Amino acid sequence: MEEIKVGDIFSISDETDEEQEVEVLAKVTLQEIDYVAVSLVEDVQDENAENIDIYFLKVDDNGELAAIDSDEEFDKVSEAFDAILDDVEED
Repeated sequence: MEEIKVGDIFSISDETDEEQEVEVLAKVTLQEIDYVAVSLVEDVQDENAENIDIYFLKVDDNGELAAIDSDEEFDKVSEAFDAILDDVEED
């Protein structure tokens, strides 16, 4: 499978099994596991959107997007993305 990059768009199923298109906004690697921050494509493309929901997913061994398993893992990933976003805002 190709490496997932910022800007890639994927279809994923939400909790109601409805297909949603998401765009990769950022990527980080922690302890040799890749994680991505994604948002719904329609929200990213909506120039009037004041707030967009961002979701964190991990890239599994098959290169597929998967849910983060534990609160501890989620907290580590969230902190890593916060640091990335802080660096971007400072530039």
